[in-house]
Amino acid sequence: MSEDPSLSSSPEAPWHAGLRAARANLLPGFLLQAVALAFVLAYYWHPPTRALFEQLIALRQRTGVLFSIVATSLCGGVLPFIYMRSQPVTGSRFTWASGLFFTLFWAYKGVEVDLWQRALAHFVGNDTRVTTVALKVFLDQIVYCPIWAVVVTVIAYSWQSAGFRWAPLVADFRAGQWYQRHILPALVANLGLWVPLTALIFALPLPLQLPLFDLALVFYTLLIAHITRRKL
Repeated sequence: MSEDPSLSSSPEAPWHAGLRAARANLLPGFLLQAVALAFVLAYYWHPPTRALFEQLIALRQRTGVLFSIVATSLCGGVLPFIYMRSQPVTGSRFTWASGLFFTLFWAYKGVEVDLWQRALAHFVGNDTRVTTVALKVFLDQIVYCPIWAVVVTVIAYSWQSAGFRWAPLVADFRAGQWYQRHILPALVANLGLWVPLTALIFALPLPLQLPLFDLALVFYTLLIAHITRRKL
């Protein structure tokens, strides 16, 4: 449920650009998946960790959508911005206006992802059976991401990269094959990373799905920020 905005300007064929980025992210991606798997196993097999997660569930129930807004804006916006702002190479490119934008954007995405997970639980099922998890992963990666999630995020990051000017984005769209050049590489690159991560997320009870997504998000956005930094 995430995407790589840094691939938007690649002149390569979409599958080539996506595979190249996937290979570059292979080891960090495995590490991220291993961390997520450890959290899932700890919830089901380690009673002290499960007790901590039960407290997190209680916190989510008390705070509702506010938790989604604060946690996702922090993990997807604030922390990656602080990292990029602190780097000599990218500090000047990531202004405070960019930081505010990233924070607000991921606050919105927190609500969106929360509603999406709740909708899947309502219409597909609120259990963790293999068939239920598999169907949720399919709908997430084959429907939600290609049609909406990746598209919106690429547009948002492209707008920020263009200095919050719409003219470059409109010109790029009019150049043709916008979806093939910008969205397909991100989808190909993220397929091997986010299919296992999404399966692990949906293997947890609904109140813990967004927290695990946010945990994956902060590591993933920092990874992308590091890769992007080396290209600037």
